[in-house]
Amino acid sequence: MITFRRAQASDLPDIVAMLADDPLGAGREDASLPLAQGYVDAFNAIDADPNQLLAVAVEGGEVIGTLQVTFVAGLSRKGAWRGQIEAVRVAGHRRSGGIGRKMIEWAIDECRARGCGLVQLTTDRSRTDAHRFYESLGFTGSHLGYKKTL
Repeated sequence: MITFRRAQASDLPDIVAMLADDPLGAGREDASLPLAQGYVDAFNAIDADPNQLLAVAVEGGEVIGTLQVTFVAGLSRKGAWRGQIEAVRVAGHRRSGGIGRKMIEWAIDECRARGCGLVQLTTDRSRTDAHRFYESLGFTGSHLGYKKTL
């Protein structure tokens, strides 16, 4: 049985390992232990912010998935709150088993519970399988996003 919960500091190595375990993450993440202090600092900032939810999916005591939801206040849409889903990952040996779908559905429920009027996410253009996955969950590719590395 899969359960979802707020991530704990002890989950951090598993989370970073999942972030690093794909072609894009392999070039930008470092899962070697001990973890870089930046990961610890980021976890502490996320954990202390009431508008951040770093979550893990757990089955049989094993962390098998992770995602982050940021709750964003905005003036558009009559002051509606938004849920921004980021960093969705499933452990490599558990992919294609429906865990990602359960994670996103759980995150959407969390956004509803927080009063969000919209849930949004971004995904890299190269992740065509992810595009199909999110569309199957009712998301539409309605916007073009931009990023600038600083």
